[in-house]
Amino acid sequence: MTIETRQLRYFVAVAEELHFGQAARRLHMTQPPLSQAIQSLEASLGTALFYRTTRQISLTAAGKALLPEARRLLQHADELSHIAQRAATGETGKLSLAFVSIADYSVLPPSLRSFRHAYPNVQIELHEATSNVQLEALEKSEIDVGLLIPPIPDSSKNILDYRTIRTESLVLALPSHQKRKKAAQYLSTYKDLPLVLFPRTIAPALHDSILACFQHLGMTPVISQEAIQMQTIIALVSADMGIALVPQSVSNLQRPGVHYQALQDIDAKVEIGVAWRKDNDSPVLKAFLQQLEEQ
Repeated sequence: MTIETRQLRYFVAVAEELHFGQAARRLHMTQPPLSQAIQSLEASLGTALFYRTTRQISLTAAGKALLPEARRLLQHADELSHIAQRAATGETGKLSLAFVSIADYSVLPPSLRSFRHAYPNVQIELHEATSNVQLEALEKSEIDVGLLIPPIPDSSKNILDYRTIRTESLVLALPSHQKRKKAAQYLSTYKDLPLVLFPRTIAPALHDSILACFQHLGMTPVISQEAIQMQTIIALVSADMGIALVPQSVSNLQRPGVHYQALQDIDAKVEIGVAWRKDNDSPVLKAFLQQLEEQ
């Protein structure tokens, strides 16, 4: 037995009007097909839903029992339509977003705030991950989008799209007691201090850019410690383990014992961008990328 939503709508209209003619006008149809549809519904259910006389109609016990359930089913049917429409426009759904630690001090908070305001019903899954881990996760479709440090490997360019979001200068992070009043704005002033750096595998372009700053000045830094997360690097600087070159936005991370210094003898930049699979047609992803574009 199959009951159509259309039949339930007809039944509810007749049950509420208790008049076939008025129900037909309400449904913008003529009375004969409405009467036939009700008879077909009664035949499918195997019971009468209305008592019919020449003067009036009324609900049978079966009709009275069916009416609240029919209303509930119709309401759910309407909700399904709205759910599908919202999903199609990216208003509902899920977004799996990965980000490098430096994005947490720059692009991530305003991006999330703007997207959450515009799409409050989207579920966002956040994953802090290094660029290399994100690239692998994107290729395996384990995440929808990543905020990462380029470049995108040539082997991935036929799979992934990429867009630059932000470019910022590198600044020096050093233990506060190591700040030197004379020529403090020059990296060469601190050539005797060891360097805290991250492994090249997680962001080779930024790693090479940092070492190139020293090489340009004829310096060969001694790497005292390696750390993956930017907050860990700053913690090691605070612990007097060395100095570090970090994106300017990281200076928002105020930690006791750490001083941030702009430098005049280097001109190094770091780029943060967004990457996603070319074949990902998620409306939620498209909505997120549109929000980034508008910022």
